[in-house]
Amino acid sequence: MNRKTKVAILFGGRSSEHEVSLRSAKNIVDVMDKDLFEPVLIGIDKAGKWYHQAESMKLVNATDAKLVALQDTSTEVIISQNTDSHYITPSFENSPITKIDVIFPVLHGMFGEDGAVQGLAKLANLPCVGPGILGSAVGMDKDIMKRILRDAKIGVAPGVTIRRHQRDRFNYQDIEQELGNELFIKPVNLGSSVGISFTTNEEEFEAGLDKAFEFDVKVLVESKVIGRELECAVLGNENPLTSIPGEVIPKSWYSYESKYLDESGAKLEIPAKLTEEEVKRIQKISVETYEVLECCGMTRVDMFMTESGDLIINEVNTLPGFTSISMYPTLWEHSGISKKELVTKLINFAIEKHEQTNALKFTAEM
Repeated sequence: MNRKTKVAILFGGRSSEHEVSLRSAKNIVDVMDKDLFEPVLIGIDKAGKWYHQAESMKLVNATDAKLVALQDTSTEVIISQNTDSHYITPSFENSPITKIDVIFPVLHGMFGEDGAVQGLAKLANLPCVGPGILGSAVGMDKDIMKRILRDAKIGVAPGVTIRRHQRDRFNYQDIEQELGNELFIKPVNLGSSVGISFTTNEEEFEAGLDKAFEFDVKVLVESKVIGRELECAVLGNENPLTSIPGEVIPKSWYSYESKYLDESGAKLEIPAKLTEEEVKRIQKISVETYEVLECCGMTRVDMFMTESGDLIINEVNTLPGFTSISMYPTLWEHSGISKKELVTKLINFAIEKHEQTNALKFTAEM
């Protein structure tokens, strides 16, 4: 009988999306094929300490999206950096707890979705679910992402980047003249609408900058794009698959609360009401975006479709949510791939990519 693949599920973390991560991880563990995989649960608290969840995923207030928290913090652990055999071990002891074969980071936002954990996995020579270091870092940094997409002739919203130490160089009147008065202000390296403001005048603009700079030293100011909010899920390494597109119809704009806390905060229409030709264009630009940004494994591509039919990429999410109302798994369910099958595919794609990388030469022959 073949040994089950031991999958280290990392969840929680230091980001502002800690609570979403807990709920996403619980859903992944619940649907994981236990005949193939053995989950090794590692909860990360808001201070960044890692804890082995020995028996099951123990959460306080598990059904409360705002108050959910880690419960079991009794065994602090680290992942060994032995590139041949991988174990989690207690922080202050040498005796290993259990072997691990794959890392599945369910860490939304900073310190998980930005290339940090992906770098740890690469150093340890472990397969890691989702995009690698580069794809993760580029997908997180909206400024760099937009530069790369513009270079590839893929549409993005007009905008300017403001660094905190350069804030005094930017005048509201000049920005309003260039971008209009309806503006979105976003921390560059944050996801899930955290720290984002919508402004229509100078007072709101300055307050929006203050808020965004609480989360990042680099802020993106973008023109409001008038159009339908569409999302497409991408899955795989080479020749990736695309889901049917879905449409988000928010009550106002798609805030953090709408995405994760309020099940009635936005209407999700899957499949979106689109022509066959529009579906093909959305899927095509999703794959182009995925490949241009060096993604692999999985990513959700979010875009606007204007009244004239132009497609404008808003952002990509390289470790999308897996909560009960998250778009990525829901899009795949409507496309014929169950959550259980999706998790299996994601783990297998990580192993496949890792094996391909390890087959490459790392040194020149002498």
